[in-house]
Amino acid sequence: MPRLAGTTGGLLEHTPRHGRSLGISIIAVIAVLVFLRYAQEVFIPLVLAGLLFYALGPIVDWLQRRRVPRALGAAFVLLTLLSVAGWTTYCVRDEALSVIESLPKAAQTLRMALRPNQAPDSTIEKIQRAATEIDKTTTAAMPAPAVPKGVVRVLVEEPGLRAADFLRWGTAQIAGLTSQALMILLLTFFLLVCDDLFKRKLIKNFAASLSEKKITKQILDQIETQIARFLLVQLTTSVLVAVVTGVSLWGLGLGQAAFWGVAAGVLNSIPYLGPLVVTGGLGMVGFMQFGTISMAMAVAGVALLITTLEGWFLTPALMGRAARMNQVAIFASLILWSWLWGFWGVFLAVPMMMVVKAVSDHVQDLKPWGDFLGD
Repeated sequence: MPRLAGTTGGLLEHTPRHGRSLGISIIAVIAVLVFLRYAQEVFIPLVLAGLLFYALGPIVDWLQRRRVPRALGAAFVLLTLLSVAGWTTYCVRDEALSVIESLPKAAQTLRMALRPNQAPDSTIEKIQRAATEIDKTTTAAMPAPAVPKGVVRVLVEEPGLRAADFLRWGTAQIAGLTSQALMILLLTFFLLVCDDLFKRKLIKNFAASLSEKKITKQILDQIETQIARFLLVQLTTSVLVAVVTGVSLWGLGLGQAAFWGVAAGVLNSIPYLGPLVVTGGLGMVGFMQFGTISMAMAVAGVALLITTLEGWFLTPALMGRAARMNQVAIFASLILWSWLWGFWGVFLAVPMMMVVKAVSDHVQDLKPWGDFLGD
């Protein structure tokens, strides 16, 4: 009985201490999330540069083993990436402009399809019209408020949209994006060049004995390999989805097939939401072009089939089990990072959680988090 009392006393002493540590951890996590949200202009370029570093690092390492200087190899890889992106943009520019020019006509076609032969007003429209008439009657019946002496009523009219203001805003946005892209590329270049230097400094300052230094180096190499493999799989599957979707849509006779193929490949990097947006958008485009439900379903069905096969079979086959994440973690990461960083958060959600999982899998104290995120 004394042992029971002693055990209970120890438990009672341990519980408040555990509660305090849990509370401190929760406060720390909230503080980090708030900091990430309000410092996104700083962290988004850093994250993008870090992901490019992990994606391009193995190629630069391969060139270095072939006696190519690391700075020259990093510059070559980045210039090749810019050339491919620029060539792709150049190839689909005409189709992108055609899509933009066809938007008014497409909207008119969709509106006519939704309201064929000017069908009678719905109940909601009748209620809205009745409410508008009541408001007009009430305004006419109510006397206007008295105006004090010396006060003149002023009618403020909002200025219309001026082309000069729109052009100035667009130029500022393009200049901002260009400067951010330049900073990201320069930071990526420096990370690629100084990769070995950072590893040596990290091992030197955070590992005491020789055995710890070896273990730390192994962990860093494994984390880099796991993240690089994940990014390579993402890039490979997106390119395949873009090519197969573009060819399939071209075979169906859909206009601007190359543009929609590239769009499908880019949006494929967003789990769940990306394929849904592509499927729905292509269904609408197919209906506007062909004018039949059957062709719209065929176009949307092809896009859905391609993304489904990629998500169920291709990606799991290319990605090792250690790099997989469970569906709940992926969807929760989409919600979290889209709230933190908006548009960029949607694209960076899965890579960011993959980085967290890769680090957690190789750090002893964080292994429970890696197991929670894993498949």
